[in-house]
Amino acid sequence: MENEKARRNKIIKHAIMIAILAVMFVVFIFPFIMVIINVFKVKSDITGNPLALVGKHGFTIENFPKAIEKMKFFNSFANSFIVTVCSTVGTIALSSMTAYLIVRNNWKANKILFVLMIASMVIPFQVLMIPLVSLYGGILGILNHRITLIFMHIGFSLSMATFMFHGSINTNVPCSLEEAATIDGCNKWQIFSRIVFPILKPTIATVAIIDAMAFWNDYLLPSLVLGRKELYTIPIATKVFYGTYSTDTGLIMAALLLAMLPILLLYLFLQRYIVEGITAGAVK
Repeated sequence: MENEKARRNKIIKHAIMIAILAVMFVVFIFPFIMVIINVFKVKSDITGNPLALVGKHGFTIENFPKAIEKMKFFNSFANSFIVTVCSTVGTIALSSMTAYLIVRNNWKANKILFVLMIASMVIPFQVLMIPLVSLYGGILGILNHRITLIFMHIGFSLSMATFMFHGSINTNVPCSLEEAATIDGCNKWQIFSRIVFPILKPTIATVAIIDAMAFWNDYLLPSLVLGRKELYTIPIATKVFYGTYSTDTGLIMAALLLAMLPILLLYLFLQRYIVEGITAGAVK
């Protein structure tokens, strides 16, 4: 009787947990559903009844070509793609090599550097915003260049990526592999590039998706660095849809959906590495 009661209580608790998770999922996914529903409506239908599956004027795809033309989507997409890819590749390359150097060389300077990098992660970007623009814009005059934005992205993301690679190398890369490679005649660069780096694939995928999403969706830093319209990334280009007295919601949603698709495809491609990469280094 007691076993039956315990089993029933377990089933009830499990059902309550599932119900709570389902509600949380619906709340989280609701904005995305609203975008998908309303992107195929005209502006009056969105304003009149945003919850309706189909508007009074029916199904339309006019928002997409209008959004593409107005925001110069392909130019903005190219800028976002160049900045995101270069920043992500640069972050992965530099952070993985930095982490390997810190892990495999027990120097005091390495320990100090690693502590400083960890400490820098708690500094909000907003604290550095005005000095950054004053230095690079007013003194050095190197704003309005994609390369400047790429270097800034790499600099701000390097500490977190190095921290993740540090834990992964400590946990997943035994020294015996490197010793065997040294006996076979490999130098330090060959050991890192041919043995250590391939083993870090889960962490590489995790850093890639986290940083690529951050770079692709970033609005604040590009808006400070890029002032010319031909250099606008997608998040900055969407501001053309926001007017002083009116806003075309349909075009905004079309632009947001177009901007979301590339990073969504990247996530779907790399998702199987995410959990493995995040947990790598958690237990030594």
